[in-house]
Amino acid sequence: MKLLTYVNYGGNCRPAFEFYAQHLGGTITMMMTHGQGPEGGKLSPERRDQVLHARMDIGGTTLLGADADPAQFQPMRSAYLTLMLDSVEEAERVYALLNDGGTIFMPMAEMFFAKRFAMLRDRFGTSWMLLYETATKA
Repeated sequence: MKLLTYVNYGGNCRPAFEFYAQHLGGTITMMMTHGQGPEGGKLSPERRDQVLHARMDIGGTTLLGADADPAQFQPMRSAYLTLMLDSVEEAERVYALLNDGGTIFMPMAEMFFAKRFAMLRDRFGTSWMLLYETATKA
């Protein structure tokens, strides 16, 4: 059994996945548009070009995504993709990258449990927790 995350976007799944691939080291392994699906010919030109299903290997897991019907789409709430980062510098780099055009819920800061921690929603509507943990004894 595997637990994977599926994120719906409001028409910007392709640029989001391309951004994550370029800047976060992900690899897009599949991307199909609504126009390539069985009902593709019946859709509006805008909907045909939107993503029906995308798959990306990133951070040791698989992220799945699609463009939801714009009339029903809402940005992610109460759920976060969490990036476990390897250094203060990497945490700061990713924070600056994802914060550009996004909304900060909790600014990057040192916490009692982490050298760096932040919560934000990027410009694509994806909510993120960024975490570079403080070493703890088991």
